[in-house]
Amino acid sequence: MILLLDTSTSLCRVTLLSGDQRTTHEWQADRELARGLLKYITSLLNEQDLHWSDVSGIGAFKGPGSFTGLRIGLTVVNTLADSLKIPIVGAIGQTWSDDAIRRLDQGANDKIVLPEYGAAARITQPRK
Repeated sequence: MILLLDTSTSLCRVTLLSGDQRTTHEWQADRELARGLLKYITSLLNEQDLHWSDVSGIGAFKGPGSFTGLRIGLTVVNTLADSLKIPIVGAIGQTWSDDAIRRLDQGANDKIVLPEYGAAARITQPRK
């Protein structure tokens, strides 16, 4: 089963792909993403009588998007891929999920997915 994750906006999207069956779930995470992402994915797996050991690969949307959302989501899936010893790939664009699935099917493994924010970081000066 392949897990696909997009945390580029406050609306988190998780897709579970098992054979030809593809189910996408959305969660209005807002400021609860860091606190609830793993719990949310775990509950989705449990609803379908699946376990973490059933995940054979991870595809992640790497940007552009929310700095915090991408940072949290990619940290979670990079950690999962490493701990489960499964491949992870990142992708961008409108067809990111199809691209990620294709790359996983071809045996690709980015090992770590880094975010692409779409612009240079805007670093502000401290007020004090």
